[in-house]
This record gives sequence, C-alpha cells and structure tokens, in this order.
Amino acid sequence: MNSTWITTPITADLLRGALDLQRTARGVLPHRLPAWARAQYTDGQLTMVEAQPAGVRLALRTRATAVELDTLPTRQTYPGLPSRPVGVYDLIVDGHLTGQASVTGGDTVTVDMATGTAEHRSGPPGTLRFTGLPDRMKNIEIWLPHNETTELVALRTDAPVTPTPDRPRRVWLHHGSSISQGSNATNPTATWPAVAASLGGVDLVNLGLGGSALLDPFIARTMRDTPADLVSVKIGINLVNTDVMRLRAFVPAVHGFLDTIRDGHPTTPLLVVSPIYCPIHEDTPGPGTFDLAALGAGQLRFRATGDPAERANGKLTLRVIRDELARITARRAADDPNLHHLDGLDLYGQSDFAELPLPDQLHPDTATHRRIAERFTKQAFAPHGPFAA
Repeated sequence: MNSTWITTPITADLLRGALDLQRTARGVLPHRLPAWARAQYTDGQLTMVEAQPAGVRLALRTRATAVELDTLPTRQTYPGLPSRPVGVYDLIVDGHLTGQASVTGGDTVTVDMATGTAEHRSGPPGTLRFTGLPDRMKNIEIWLPHNETTELVALRTDAPVTPTPDRPRRVWLHHGSSISQGSNATNPTATWPAVAASLGGVDLVNLGLGGSALLDPFIARTMRDTPADLVSVKIGINLVNTDVMRLRAFVPAVHGFLDTIRDGHPTTPLLVVSPIYCPIHEDTPGPGTFDLAALGAGQLRFRATGDPAERANGKLTLRVIRDELARITARRAADDPNLHHLDGLDLYGQSDFAELPLPDQLHPDTATHRRIAERFTKQAFAPHGPFAA
C-alpha cells in the first residue's frame, strides 16, 4: 500500500442518493429506504433491491490523483439461470465519465428458485483503484453498482478529500420498477434516470425498486419526507407482473399514493409516468414468470400467464393502467396545476420495440435506456415541460 494514502471515514455527507447509512461489522451499507420503511415489510426481494445502490454515489472534492475504495459486494446466483453481470463502478470527474472498474471477492447468495431457499457464502472485500487523475482541485463521483448490494469498507486517497459542496442544482426524486432501477443497463450512469438527470442538470435520488413498485404506502411516506424539487412516479409494470391487485383497488391506491406525496410536497412538480411498451403484458394480465423453454436454451426471458378474458373481472394489463392513469391525473390536475402525466408509450412504444426489442421481453438494454432518457428529457425538462428550469 502507498505510504502516503490518507484514509477517510465514509460518512453520510460523502454520499448522495442514499436515504440511510447502516453500520455493519465490516463497513457501512447505503440504503435507499429508511430503516422504519424497511421494517414495515421484510420481503426478500425488497430487502435485496433497496440495498442495491442505484443512483448512489460518493461525491468528493479533492486534488487526489489516485483513489482506492474497498467494497464488499453481495451477488445473487440462481442455479439454472444465466449468470448475472458483475457490478460496475463509474468514475465521474468534473461531470465526465473517466473510468470504470469492478471488484472481485464479496459474498454470494445462491437462491434455489424451486424451493425458495437461499444459501449465503461469505467472501473477502475487493479493492477498486483509479489512478492518473488530474492533479488539480476537482469534483469526483464514484457511482456504485445499480445491480448488487455494496458495503463500503474503506476509502483511501493520496490527498485529502472533503464532501462536494452543495451545488445550486435541483433534486429529482423518482420512484419506479426494475426498469427505473436500471435492469439490463451495463453500468450505473447508463440507467435511464441517471442519463436523464445528467441531461436535465439535476441531482438524482433514485427509488427505482426492482419488482417492488407496488404503490406501497411506506414508499409514498418515504417520498413525502424526502426533500426534493421535482418528483416523479412510474406506475404499472410491477402491478401487472405480480398480479397484486384488481382495478377496484388500483384506482384508490393511486389516489392515496399521490395524496401522501402531496402531504409533503404540496406544490412540487409531480409527474406520473405510465408504463413503456411491453408486449407480453399489453393485453395479457399477470402474473409474469420465467419462460421455461427459453431457460432450456440458456436464455432468460419472461412471459405472462394470465388470461386476457380476465380483464372483464378487473385484472390489470398495461393498456388498462395507461388509460386509468391518464384519467386519474386529468381529474386531479383540475385542482392541482403542478400535477402532470406522461404516457410511457411516448418514451418507448411499439415501433421502438421493433427496432430495439427488450432482450428478455421485460427490461430494456443500455441503448434503450438511453432512448428512454433522451425522450424523457425532451418531455419533462423542455422549456414548457413539467420540470422546466
């Protein structure tokens, strides 16, 4: 180890995008939900994804030319399914992507999909190293992987660091599904919310939670209590592919979710985004499941298992949800001029699927994340858009 390294304790003021920082036996674990919210429903899926630090980054001001970060990732493996990609760390120097790296080691959780059991194996921390940085005072961000739990063990630099000073940038608080968390994007700054935040010149707090955008009241209360200048909620896909509710429950749940957000953000621009195009669930209800034929060929794909005829009994499809969200927001906007609606098909529609298909029939790849982000930026951050400066 370089004898000139300076070790800096990792504290909350060095992090952006996290709502809680838990001390562990080996370091600190960033969380995207506060402890009280995590305690309200200890579902394994939610526990996993909220601790995957999508949008969370170390933000430093320093002259350092070299940075080392010891981290302890936790990675999931699923026997019989293709291996999940290893998490990537993005280095941003004064707003520009300058380096990328991954770490070895870490813990492994092997999940048996047939029995629902999980085996946890402990491993050592890994070390991330970026060198050759400009020898001048600069702002550095290290974006943590959006797809694996990441404990932060130690931060070392060859010059002192301080937290990046607060900039006069607006804070954008966004909630959505695994698509918003960044599933299938190759790196953390390539997820569509991260790209849109960069293009829009705002600071992102990403509450995209894979499989868990289910109109949970504790999520709405978390958003109510989180300071933000701009708020958006992307609603739909998880409600369909988990088959968690019917139309009768959906409409009041949306109203209640928005009411709670408004309790803390009464006049903040609030954008409701409906689902992007997803052929398997456009007119077929959930639940969604793995396509076993594709798995047999070594490919990961999803399919819908519901009966389209069940829409008559209130089962939800993406088309039903888009129609209802448009009606709900139009009705509420009559008394709430800062409430806005964005049709997900304007971000990614049927013609986009023909050109850039969803690789697993559910999640966009990196190129599609970019397209969604650029279109969101043009709609939301345009001079007359809901998030206009």
